[in-house]
Amino acid sequence: MIPVKAVLFDYGMVLSGPIDPTAWAQMRSITGLSEELLHRGYWAHRHPYDRGDLTGLAYWRNVATDAGILLTPDQIEALIAADVDLWGQLNLPMLEWAQSLQRAGFPTGILSNIGDAMSAGLLARFDWLAHFNHRVWSHTLNLAKPEAAIYRHAAEGLNTPPANILFIDDRLDNIEAAIAAGMQAIQYHLDHARFEQEMESRGLTSLLRLAPAEPAAQTS
Repeated sequence: MIPVKAVLFDYGMVLSGPIDPTAWAQMRSITGLSEELLHRGYWAHRHPYDRGDLTGLAYWRNVATDAGILLTPDQIEALIAADVDLWGQLNLPMLEWAQSLQRAGFPTGILSNIGDAMSAGLLARFDWLAHFNHRVWSHTLNLAKPEAAIYRHAAEGLNTPPANILFIDDRLDNIEAAIAAGMQAIQYHLDHARFEQEMESRGLTSLLRLAPAEPAAQTS
């Protein structure tokens, strides 16, 4: 069995939990759109936004154009804030495991499809994001999962061969692309007990129970 020497996490639906229905309701209130129209517009341009083809401002303007409405700058600012809230609920079991890896000195990274305004909002909100050894926000590279190049970039950033990286993502297409890039991968379903069972079935139980690293000895 090839050893795992670094763990690479997706953000949405892995480190974060389900979307916040209160934030979604706020978006509907700001735009005045029906559930169907907001859902359609929100996802129609999401991949170009995550990839960096669109800024947050351009993304929301496109959503508005598709729906046949106009949004003021203040409304767009409010929608960007609500979008951060939408993805701001945390998946505490996974986050706590990631932090236990970090306390043990085990390399961790993030590989997330995310737009510029979203990443800025999350970084301002969550100090713990800075504790990952390497973070890949897709918009900064003008790439997005499942493009092969973004997995190579993540592996290089972790200074770890792809075969020794365990990647965790909620989407099957992203998992398949990671495997094609040479990584080990597990699809996550917001069911942490099921995830731990999968880890155990792969002989990775020790990663779930790592002890904190001892501080370096002081020299006089």
